[in-house]
This record gives sequence, C-alpha cells and structure tokens, in this order.
Amino acid sequence: MNELIKVRKIVTHVENIYHEGGQARIEPIKKGAILIVLENPYAGEFVDEIVPMMDALKPVGLDAAEQLIKLLGGADKIQSYGKGSIVGEAGELEHGALWHVPGGYAMREALGGALAIVPSAKKIGGVGSRLDIPITHINASYVRSHFDAMEVYVQDAPRANEIVFGLVMATGGRIHSRVGGLQADQISANDGLR
Repeated sequence: MNELIKVRKIVTHVENIYHEGGQARIEPIKKGAILIVLENPYAGEFVDEIVPMMDALKPVGLDAAEQLIKLLGGADKIQSYGKGSIVGEAGELEHGALWHVPGGYAMREALGGALAIVPSAKKIGGVGSRLDIPITHINASYVRSHFDAMEVYVQDAPRANEIVFGLVMATGGRIHSRVGGLQADQISANDGLR
C-alpha cells in the first residue's frame, strides 16, 4: 500500500428496512455504509500539493465500493449512492475533498458505469462526529423517490490527525415513497439527470 495510506480500521453498517408504518415488504430495502478511518498525512500543517493522496486513495475507494456492493447483495441490486468525509480537527475541509474522485468514481466503476454524479458531504469534526451522507439514484439524480440520506459515524474517530472516508449505497428508494416526480422506471435521457 502507498506510504500516504495508513488505515486504522474499516467499519461497515447495513440496515434492512421493512416498513415505516405502511405495509411491510417481503424483501427489505438494504441501506449500507462503509467507513474507512485513516491517518491524515497533512494534519497539523498547510501543504500546497495534496493531490498525491487523492491518487493513493483510488484503490482504497475501489476496494471499499466492492466490499459494500457485496454486503448489499451485488451490483445488480444497488439503486442509489452517496459519499462523505469527516476530517479530524488538525486537518482542513479540503482534505475531505480528496475523497471526491477515489470515492465517487470507484462506486461508478464498481457498479458498471453508473451515470449520476455521486452526492457528497464533508465536515471537520471530533471523535464520534456524525455525518448525514446524501443519497440519490445511481443513473438519474432527479428520481425523487431516491432522495435520501444515511447518518454515519465511528465511535472513536476521527482523532485529530485522522479522516473518516465513507461510502453509502441502497437497494431502493425511501420505503414508502409517494410524493411523485420522476420514477426509476421512467429514466430515459441517460445523462445522469433524468
């Protein structure tokens, strides 16, 4: 592994959602997250050239995407996704932005070329900080039933010199979506939007 990448732990979380008060589904919608806790090599000082870490993270992102896809039952099951990062207090928000390419493109590649931009969130936070990672449909960002989020955290991270990078995927939209708009079976433009 690249000398810039020092992983302390990887945390996974999967929810099986059957209902939210309406009729229960026979097969639940699965929503999952994978969180990678690693050392921030740029913590505590301003470093101009941080792109080398973004490049070093590419295999980490692909491995994480593949692990999460497997946890949720396979690429053919995944309908939505998102990404995010929590940077420890000795880092800066831009360090969290290093996850855009390695996290987003990894999911799109692992899913066989998903078309929609991967929504994201990032913040600076201390140990146990929580982050709401936004989720949208993998092929059309305007599919309203798949506008969602997943709250993620790691109980002992990020320490001041760490970053938590996260990926989230789901096998469906909100369990009882009924507010109209573009439906998944109406996707047509293949532009990642509609």
